[in-house]
Amino acid sequence: MDLPSVWFVGIAVLWTGYLVLEGFDFGVGMLLPVLGRGSEREADRRVVINAIGPVWDGNEVWLITAVGAMFAAFPAWYAATLSGFYLPVLLIIVALIGRGVAFEYRGKVDDPRWRARWDAVIVAGSAVPAFTWGLVLANVVRGVQLGPDGVVTSSLLDLLNPYALAGGLALLALCVLHGAVFLALKTDGPVRHRARVVARRTASAATAAVVAFLLWTLADHGTGWTGLAAAAGTAALLAAALLVARRREGWAFTATAVSVAAVVVVLFGSLYPAVLPSLTDPAFDLTVTNAASGPYSLGVLSWVGAVFLPLVLLYQGWSYWVFRRRVTRAHVS
Repeated sequence: MDLPSVWFVGIAVLWTGYLVLEGFDFGVGMLLPVLGRGSEREADRRVVINAIGPVWDGNEVWLITAVGAMFAAFPAWYAATLSGFYLPVLLIIVALIGRGVAFEYRGKVDDPRWRARWDAVIVAGSAVPAFTWGLVLANVVRGVQLGPDGVVTSSLLDLLNPYALAGGLALLALCVLHGAVFLALKTDGPVRHRARVVARRTASAATAAVVAFLLWTLADHGTGWTGLAAAAGTAALLAAALLVARRREGWAFTATAVSVAAVVVVLFGSLYPAVLPSLTDPAFDLTVTNAASGPYSLGVLSWVGAVFLPLVLLYQGWSYWVFRRRVTRAHVS
């Protein structure tokens, strides 16, 4: 493949890494009030938060890297997307900032009402990005009102179309399941048992939402090989439900991770060779060819990525290995 296509695949990989890793963070945040309840409510909520405490901010680096790669490799794509989806992206950024602040500040004051307010921020700061990223990515695949100057003129109401809303709901449901399975894997005691129950109860809804969205995507934009990816993602979701019931949390988490990755593969595979289709006129489509940086810039970017990306992967893998043990009430008492 030529360098623009290679970098399109690279950006798809970065988005896959972000949604797989940050996806369970979002799910954990949304499940905080569900799994942290009862007589030991505060202890269990601290168990839930501590399960992602060492890794959630590192997982967000994948987003920064993905957006940075879009800026460097496809500046026209970056400009059109970030400007055309200004309000949804701004909402995501505010939600992520609020969630990060809430993680730091909820324990600063020993007052249940203080913690309850910050817990609500954590829930909102997890649910809003999960839904909105699904909405944004679905609109990128569907296309926007894009003129010959590369300016997106779609309104917010245009972005809230049924297909995009289905994408937001699918990613939201998938993140809830992914987060529940992660907590069943990462914690022990009451939180683990509740997480397993939540995973079993949400598996059907998540599978239905994801399958409906994938079928819609394949019907309008799919190709033969993206159909195979969709089938793999569906099979992984069904396997995850079965594995959770059998208390095989490690394999269940692998299955939900595969399903998240499959959704991203279907979306980016359905998009290529475009990077942002135009609903105004197909002649105005941004593609991997007309939106890419020059050969020299892509060449330099490739060398930088080849040197630093393995180092980042090694460091993040090491951090997950160091914090691999289950979290229990004993760790927060």
